[in-house]
Amino acid sequence: QVQLVESGGGLVQAGGSLRLSCAASGRTFSGNAMGWFRQAPGKGREFVAAISWSGGITYYVDSVKGRFTISRDNSKNTMYLQMNSLRPEDTAVYYCASRISAIPTMANEYDYWGQGTQVTVAS
Repeated sequence: QVQLVESGGGLVQAGGSLRLSCAASGRTFSGNAMGWFRQAPGKGREFVAAISWSGGITYYVDSVKGRFTISRDNSKNTMYLQMNSLRPEDTAVYYCASRISAIPTMANEYDYWGQGTQVTVAS
């Protein structure tokens, strides 16, 4: 089992920045690709970004390219999402996820999920 805990969400003005963290625990974290998803009120869960176990492969949804950066520190069992130039449409609950594969995917094919952290961007 892998346990995931997100942190770093909050309220920010449009144009501001936030850094989300996802701390993982559990013996099966090693070798796992990870991702970030988000769910806005009244909408389905949307892929945001993903990263391979090595960090050498990253994927982003088009709407965040150039503004968000996904990274990970395997020595700390932690993944990050640096979010810059935030927009009101980025408002959502952000979830981190882990899958039992070193290769990431943009599909909703992850095995473990965190509880989410709220990000609110005020206009």
